[in-house]
Parts: sequence; C-alpha cells; structure tokens
Amino acid sequence: MSKRMTLGVDFGGSSSKATLLDSDGKILATSTQEYHCYFPEHGWAEYDAEDLYKAFVYNVRECLEKAGISADEISAVALDAATHMAVFCGEDDKPLRRIIHWSDNRSSAQARYLKENCADTIRRFCINSPSPAWTLPQIMWLNEHEPEIMKKTRRIYFAKDYIRHLVTGDFVTDSIEAMGPMLVNDFTGEWSPELCALGKVDISTLPEIRQPTDIAGYVGAKTAAETGLSTRTPVIVGATDTVLEVYASGAVAQGCATVKLATAGRICPITARPIDNFQFFNYRHIIPGLWYPGTTSRTCAASYKWYRDVFGTFEAGIARGQNTSAYEILNRAAEQVPAGSEGLFFHPYLQGELTPYYDDSLRASFTGVSMHHTKGHFTRAVMEGISYSMRDCLEEIRAQNIKVDQYRIIGGGAKGKLWRQILCDILGTPLTCTMDNDSSLGSAMLAGVAIGMFDSFEESVERCVRVADEVTPIPENMKIYEEGFQIYREIEKAMAPVYRRIK
Repeated sequence: MSKRMTLGVDFGGSSSKATLLDSDGKILATSTQEYHCYFPEHGWAEYDAEDLYKAFVYNVRECLEKAGISADEISAVALDAATHMAVFCGEDDKPLRRIIHWSDNRSSAQARYLKENCADTIRRFCINSPSPAWTLPQIMWLNEHEPEIMKKTRRIYFAKDYIRHLVTGDFVTDSIEAMGPMLVNDFTGEWSPELCALGKVDISTLPEIRQPTDIAGYVGAKTAAETGLSTRTPVIVGATDTVLEVYASGAVAQGCATVKLATAGRICPITARPIDNFQFFNYRHIIPGLWYPGTTSRTCAASYKWYRDVFGTFEAGIARGQNTSAYEILNRAAEQVPAGSEGLFFHPYLQGELTPYYDDSLRASFTGVSMHHTKGHFTRAVMEGISYSMRDCLEEIRAQNIKVDQYRIIGGGAKGKLWRQILCDILGTPLTCTMDNDSSLGSAMLAGVAIGMFDSFEESVERCVRVADEVTPIPENMKIYEEGFQIYREIEKAMAPVYRRIK
C-alpha cells in the first residue's frame, strides 16, 4: 500500500511556504515564494490578498513537481497564517482593500479608547487586552477613516480562511483563529454581540466557527487547474501560524516553551491556563486543555529583512553569483565581530514595540556608532538588538514564575547558526533546535491527524519532529551581554521621550 501524503501551506510575514509530508513523517518537498509587504505610512503594514493566492499556486505546483507525484496522491491540504489579519469583502466576494497586518499600529487611538472606556465589556468576554494588533480596534479605525469600506463589507474573512475560500468556496474559520479579532466570547467560543457592537460589526458578516481538524471543503475546479491538485482532495479548516509552529517544534506539554525568530519574535511557554497579564497574547493550543500565552517583539526577523533590503544590496548581488543568500554573506562578516559589537547597539522598533513597552511611538536606532565600526559590526548589532528585545520578552515570562525546562527555537531566523548562538547567549539558556519546525509542517501534520494518517497529535509529533542539536550559552559572552542588556534598556528609556516628539 502506498504512503499517504498531506500538504501544508503557510502565509508568513514576507513569504509563503509549502511542505509535502508523508505518513512516515518524511518531508518529500518544500517550496517558498516571497511577496511584498506595503508600508504606506510609518507604523502601517499591509498585504495584497492576491499576492498570497499567487504564492499558494506557485508553491503547490512546485511541491508536486519536486516530489514527482500525481494530484491523487495528496490525501489532504491545510493552510495557516498569522491571526488578526482580516479581509473585508463586498457583494462580489472580492477584497475591498488590502489586508492590515497585525503589526500595523494605525489603530493605537482606538485601542486606547477600548482600554479606557470599554474595559468592563472587554473583561467580560475576552482573555486578552486591546492593542492595535487586534481586528476590533482596526475595524473601529476603518469606521472612522474608511467608512465606505465597512458599509460595503458583506463578509469578513481572515487571511488563511480567505485563501482557503478561493480554493473551496467555504466561509468558515477555526476556534483558535476566532480568538484573534477580539469579536468572539473567549469563554463560549461564539461570536459576541456585545463585542461586535463596539465595532459596529454585523455578526452575519463573520464566518462559521469550526474546529481546526474539520474538513472545510474540497479543491475547486479553478484551483485544481491552476495548481494541479485534484478536486477530490479535502481541505482542512486549519489554524494559526504560531500554534502550528509550536506544535511542529514538539512543544506539546507543560514545561516546554518556544522561542520564535520570525517576522515577529515570540516566546511562548506551554501552560494549562491563560496568563492574566496584558503583556501576554493568550491562545488555546492545538492540544486540548493546553494554552500557549506569549510575549512579543513586534519586528524581529522583519528588522533583519529590512536591513538586508536597505543595506545588503551588494551582498545580494554576490549571493546570486555564489548560489547562496545575502544573509549568509552578511553573517560571514558579522562572525568576525566580537560579542557586543564593540559598543554598537540596535533597537528594532521599526513599527514601535510590544513587550514590554506597548509603545507605538518608539523608533528603531543605531546607537554608539564609531569610526571603527564596519558593516560587520552593524550586521551583528542588528541580530544582537533583536535578541535583546527577545530578552525583554523572556523577563516578562520569568516574572510570572512559569516553569520552563526546555526552550525550542523556531522560525526562519533560527536557521542562522550565528544568530542562534547570539540569542542563546543573551537569553542565557540552552536552545533546542529541531530539523524542521515551520508552520507549513504543522499544517501538514494537522491535516494528517484530521484524515487519520496519524492517530493523534502526539503520534504525529513522534513521527515528524526530530531534534537537530542544542545550542548552549558561552559563559564569557553571557557576561558581555548581561551588561549590554542593561545599556540596551537605558538607551530605550533615554530615547523614548525623543521618539514621541518625532512625527
């Protein structure tokens, strides 16, 4: 009997990735396609839904071609993306505007209004606290600044659900994604009329809430023609990118935590309950009864990508000739720079910052620049600055006395050996690396559980998750970074009043 196969597709902050998985837990093929993020104003971040769908088509076709398999051999497909990313569609079921990314902070005033005037209502129905990341304040911003969009809106999808709708024609979301808009009653799992009223949202415009392992529908004829998939292939409802990364890393029990170096940075301990503290975004785990509350650095790998795009064009040219990446070329120079970048500091506040400041007015900066600093210094300082921001996240977790025995590092940034070591030294804790841990693998694993290719989530982890190595802190670097972290915080404290004056 031939092996069964599933396909998981992720829509990340800068690219989409697909992973083709078989029933033995072997990855047969992967594909990645970048797309554009638009920054029309400071603090804004938007995506074109059409770009995401084009990336989906490209990745599916490439995975099928690489593996050399037919469409009928794919037993199921599942999709994932970041939460809070609403797609507002009109009568023709097409997007009325670009997707607002969760890192966008245009709705800061609306989030403050909710905190100051609607706290009782929020607390009655929500585990989390308002911030510009949530869809409710974004909708309130649209009501004020783009009222014609909300008047024309007939359906509100979320990013992965909209792409899946284009594949199957369904109008559903999953129970974990539904916590993201701040429109659901977190205690009943149903859309809340009271919260919807705050944003003037008609509940009929919101999707049906299903479980992540449910079948949403089957591949439609149009998508089948574009991708090579079969119209007999079921498409699973799926879940959010972070929970599926957590799952794909093997963090499926209390005592474990994930450290994520992706578009945003997150540290998520696995717990039996949500954390009642505004510093944490609380979501249910894919494993029933567990949660993964997390602290967040708003622009993590996004900061390094920005640095590469702005300052690494020369390295990008070299990389093309050497069949490698610009990151690899940049990292080679950074490896020659000592820990601490000889007094050069970077603060990654390109979109403001979340943990621990929740201050959208903060700006990114290089501080301590001297004539002897080279590009290698600047590159290393970027990785160190992002890692200091992650240390801020870790301090909030430690303050809650959450017991963590093992930290698993995930996300695209985790692939860089130098960055892993820098982060390990700054956090002061060993970091376990798995061979593959991105959310597209988690989606493929989820699809496998949904169709019975795996008997349980736990069995899927046993078959699919493999530990690659463990990074341990270098004692002398830890001492340098401990002092550096204190200076990093002092710079933020000194500069914050200046940032607030910059318009």
